Amino acid sequence: MTNPPSSYYPDIGVLGEDLVAQWLQSQGWQILHRRWHCRWGEIDIVAQHTTTPLLAFVEVKTRSSGNWDEGGLLSLTPQKQAKLWRTATFYLTKYPHLNDYPCRFDVALVYSQGFATHPPQTKKPAILKSLAIQVGNVKFQLLLQEYIPAAFG
Repeated sequence: MTNPPSSYYPDIGVLGEDLVAQWLQSQGWQILHRRWHCRWGEIDIVAQHTTTPLLAFVEVKTRSSGNWDEGGLLSLTPQKQAKLWRTATFYLTKYPHLNDYPCRFDVALVYSQGFATHPPQTKKPAILKSLAIQVGNVKFQLLLQEYIPAAFG
């Protein structure tokens, strides 16, 4: 029996970003761009608050249990933060009408777990939003565990 092609499986990172974008919209944010990239790097989500002049550059980390980096938090090294800063600076040069907005760098931590029949009961604290999806015979549960406004900068 051969394994299904990699295109058969969903890109869990993109699904995590979908979940965070939905949550942000429910919190009063407008999504300006998803996966915006330039030669310096990529920003997962660029969002503007609908009632106050504020921009958020959101880094989404989607991880499964047993990962090495504390749900993605440890992967935000000073080098990664500098790369995001450069990318955001370039973003603002491409969209100068947003230059005067206060900006912040947020981090969203999404937990991903595959399951066979029923979504597992999780002991993870304070789920902000969850999503169960199925692609073929593969089922996933995504949980927005933590949203950290102004995580660095």
